[in-house]
Amino acid sequence: MENYDGDVVQGIHFACKLESNFYRSIETEGFPERKTSTLGKIAKLLIAIFLLSLTIHGPAFAVDSSPAKGGKFPGISLPIPKDSDEKNYLGLSGKGPFKIPQIKAEGVLVQIFNTYCPICQTTASVMGELYRQIENNPDLKDKIKLIGIGVGNNALEAEVFKQTYHIPFPIFPDENYEIHQALGEVRAPFFIALKINRDGHQEIVHTHLGGFTDARGFLDLMVEAYGIKQEDLLIRQASSPIESSSSVKP
Repeated sequence: MENYDGDVVQGIHFACKLESNFYRSIETEGFPERKTSTLGKIAKLLIAIFLLSLTIHGPAFAVDSSPAKGGKFPGISLPIPKDSDEKNYLGLSGKGPFKIPQIKAEGVLVQIFNTYCPICQTTASVMGELYRQIENNPDLKDKIKLIGIGVGNNALEAEVFKQTYHIPFPIFPDENYEIHQALGEVRAPFFIALKINRDGHQEIVHTHLGGFTDARGFLDLMVEAYGIKQEDLLIRQASSPIESSSSVKP
């Protein structure tokens, strides 16, 4: 949970100044006593609402530290999957930790989720469709890879989520919120599109907060963000005799 204690204190000082200035202004204007009393109650009510909004939602002037396009992605480490299919999917070998730029792809879409998040659960089937559309396209299957990170979830919870919602790509637990904190404690679900350059540098090219229902539309956004030529993809798709039966029609 986000901590706004310091900002709430600043908000209280700000509210007190507003109240002080308010009473000073009505004294200067010479309002009748009854009107002054009524206006004072209104002022206190507005200030109470203002302070309550700070404790629930945080101040509007709070700094957003979430990953953004053009920003830096932390050099997080993840365990190489034990499953051979997942290991081959990412182009990895051996055991131990790895970093995202080691994945054999031009772009990696990172999904931040929590197994108990209702939107994450409803988005799971769409993510499966997104995976299939990428894997069924010969121009994309070796260029874009998907991974998921379950914030606050242990290995068992992540595995149950994977089996329950038939997640076809690797997901990793972040039980102690270490990755979540490194990412600015983003809300879930949150998607980060990383472009992997030849020198191993990773660049954030797109982010998305919340779920989505159109796998094809989201894929088009990814293709554009990664700089993949749409013309070549359209020609390939039109000439390909094999098409996913569940793909979304344009």
